[in-house]
Amino acid sequence: MNIIPVIICGGAGTRLWPVSRETFPKPLLKLADGQSLLQKTFLRASRVASANEVLIVTNRETYFLIKDECAELDADISRLGFVLEPAARNTAAAIGAAAEVIRAEHGPDAVMLVMPADQLIEKEQQFAQAVQQAAQCAMDGRIVTFGIRPTAPETGYGYIEFEARPLPGSASIHKVERFIEKPELSVAKELIGSGRHLWNAGMFCFTAQTMLDELHKHATNVIEPTLAAVQEARRSTSNDGFCVELDAAHFCKAENISIDYAVMERSNNVNVVPCDLGWNDIGSWLAVSELTAPDELGNRINAKTALHDVENCFVQSDERLVGMVGVRDLIVVDTPDALLIADKAHAQDVKQLVAKLKRSNHDACRLHRTVHRPWGTYTVLEEGDRFKMKRIVVKPGASLSLQMHHHRSEHWIVVSGCAEIINGEQTISLQPNESTYIPAGHRHRLVNPGVLDLVLIEVQCGEYLGEDDIVRFEDVYGRAPSN
Repeated sequence: MNIIPVIICGGAGTRLWPVSRETFPKPLLKLADGQSLLQKTFLRASRVASANEVLIVTNRETYFLIKDECAELDADISRLGFVLEPAARNTAAAIGAAAEVIRAEHGPDAVMLVMPADQLIEKEQQFAQAVQQAAQCAMDGRIVTFGIRPTAPETGYGYIEFEARPLPGSASIHKVERFIEKPELSVAKELIGSGRHLWNAGMFCFTAQTMLDELHKHATNVIEPTLAAVQEARRSTSNDGFCVELDAAHFCKAENISIDYAVMERSNNVNVVPCDLGWNDIGSWLAVSELTAPDELGNRINAKTALHDVENCFVQSDERLVGMVGVRDLIVVDTPDALLIADKAHAQDVKQLVAKLKRSNHDACRLHRTVHRPWGTYTVLEEGDRFKMKRIVVKPGASLSLQMHHHRSEHWIVVSGCAEIINGEQTISLQPNESTYIPAGHRHRLVNPGVLDLVLIEVQCGEYLGEDDIVRFEDVYGRAPSN
């Protein structure tokens, strides 16, 4: 049986701000053991995949960061594939694109296991068993979803109501009667008391052709532009997998709708396998806090702290000492450029805060102070009127694009490593404690020809210092416009 996991890795995870940002989404959140949610999902997918082939649907902004995350693991990534979305169009278009890519590569009967990138599953063996059951059912042309047996009247999850009698020939899979939106507490208590309701895990199993047929039947304004986007996609292959970059002109015409609304709630062909997987949706800081053991006062701490008369609080900080006095039931999450303080009872409302930041076009909803790029990272050290200072780290063998800025000049000072620099008509090499000046309007490129990280300090001066003041002429990562 050919099972190909498809990991959906999109969305900003606004309820986990300020760690989760648009360019550093929720699946990249590192847990206490040092692994990110994405890495855990990738390892889980690899264990059930046929021939270690895994497909990840994401966007170009996070493509190289996600690729690096997977490469950090002790796992075979030679058959890792990517489908890159030029714009966010929700899960229906993402799954439709993945289905067409898999159908073309492996045939219509290839079984797809669709998994969000931001969930935890503790019981791996039970998960593998549920996948095999679902895959067998999917081979009969059915859609199978995974339902989690509820342990409490949770109001933050959707529910699945299923028929009591299992499908003919199956002792473990039931037909879905209906999907229920996140309920009020009183309704949730009734649902879990019935014995015929499960939490909706957002994981699905089906053949590529089954999903394409269902999308054609229920969501033509999703699948038709999506298929055109796949047809006109830019494809590339390398030693570490392949990439399908969807055509923007067609894909942006796809309806922005979830797979739940587009297909699952409309189709008569949806079934569910009830599971007990040790599943956690990690949907808020409250859920994250529960992954850390409490101390004797109920505090869950992932930080250097000084606490006095503090109870039932969650604190996370990677750098600064956090001091707290005389408080209860708080969430405190500190990052270098933003601090969140929230009442635990309002953990779900963090997304409202992010919405306000987005309306005011604040960078804190998009970027961290340290920003990941295909070639490495840059960290904003200080900025003010007409100047900005950055620490730039370029990976061995990597290079920035050949580019130009209209509104700013740049001074580069090498701290460690060696730099090869194109500056106008000159090509120069710099060692530590050497520098160069790049006037506005000059074409320039920075390359690390060495085997160690290149670290330099960049000082920008000019009337406008925004990241969009970049004109790219050439780029090894495909970010320059094609002529």
